[in-house]
Amino acid sequence: MNAETRPLTPTTGILAWCLHLLVFGLLVVAAGRAVADSPHAGATVAVAVACALAYAAGPLLVRVRRSRSAAVGWLAAFGGMCLLLLVFTADAVWLAFPLYFLELHLLPRRMGLAAVAVTAAAAVGGYAVHQGSFSAAMVIGPVLGAAVAVAVAWGYQALYRESEQRRRLIEELTATRADLAAAQHTAGVLAERERLAREIHDTLAQGLSSIQLLLRAAERALPDTPDNAARYLGQARQAAADNLGEARRFVRALTPPALDDATLAAALERLCATTGNQHKIIARFHLVGDPAPLPTGHEVALLRIAQSAVANAVRHADATTVDVALRHRGDHVALDVTDDGRGFDPDLRTSGFGLATMRSRVDALGGTLTVRSTPGRGTVLTADLPLDQSPIPPLAPPNRAINDVAGRTRSPGPPESRPAPHNPEGKRA
Repeated sequence: MNAETRPLTPTTGILAWCLHLLVFGLLVVAAGRAVADSPHAGATVAVAVACALAYAAGPLLVRVRRSRSAAVGWLAAFGGMCLLLLVFTADAVWLAFPLYFLELHLLPRRMGLAAVAVTAAAAVGGYAVHQGSFSAAMVIGPVLGAAVAVAVAWGYQALYRESEQRRRLIEELTATRADLAAAQHTAGVLAERERLAREIHDTLAQGLSSIQLLLRAAERALPDTPDNAARYLGQARQAAADNLGEARRFVRALTPPALDDATLAAALERLCATTGNQHKIIARFHLVGDPAPLPTGHEVALLRIAQSAVANAVRHADATTVDVALRHRGDHVALDVTDDGRGFDPDLRTSGFGLATMRSRVDALGGTLTVRSTPGRGTVLTADLPLDQSPIPPLAPPNRAINDVAGRTRSPGPPESRPAPHNPEGKRA
């Protein structure tokens, strides 16, 4: 019977059934009393039955439930039948009370108030005619019932509007949370892609480049110097094994193999030793200050930055020496990578990914990355990271795991004391 086709909740369904029972109960009472007392019992019962059928048509007919005009027409027909029943029996005056609710529910507010007033006036007039007199008591009942119906109907409508507002707010909140979850998922995916890109650039890409250089050197050494070719092939095989370890780390999502139970200083020293063994460059490591245990994120970032910077000095700077310094300064740790290569203008944009990756790593830890370079005068790269002063558990003693990045064969002596090996290419990559 709802012309606005509002969805029935359990509460509204119970109220609708109560209204149905009230209407049919009042019709049964009117018909029963007419049979007992009224001289027009047959006509009264027939009209009561017609009223019951007219009322039952409302909930049963789909058009009445979905169309406002059909519902208003049904209400007018049912109201007319009730008025006709009032002509035969005064007990029909009680049907005015459920009519109030139907009119307030199906009609617009002003039209509903007017219909309630007309129904109350008809109830008062019909009852007065049956009694043959008029008194104030005849007015109080229908008018008071109309006032109660208006208050209940309007209160219910206010609660319904508030419930609808809350429902919409909950739907908006749910949609917002879903959008936020989707945005966080997308951001996580992009961050993970960026992390993997940095890891691959700083490890696998650099390792594959070294393998390529070593294989070219072995190709040039054949067939004149097979011993040198065999040495280059061994170094290439070792570099491939190192990169295999890195690839397995990606799958396991663990920390770098070079830092498994090893200090950052040992990993950097091994990196310099391996670089000096494999390329025509003198690579030296310096440790400044008292070593202190570092968070894993700091160690990973500094090791990757050192790997990338040293690889750039070998491949692009045409450097003959590179110095890697790890400086502990209390609440900060700094990494300096200095080479005597060709240098470049830091203000010029390049298509490379290395510096952007380094800067991203440093920014993620709240540090700073400084690049000082002049064409023809080398490059100095400094990564400075702040340290959390909360206690950090001591690291386990270094072990051979450092070899996974820096090489599995220890150099015969410190990098400073070794002569620079022969450059198999005759030029920088």
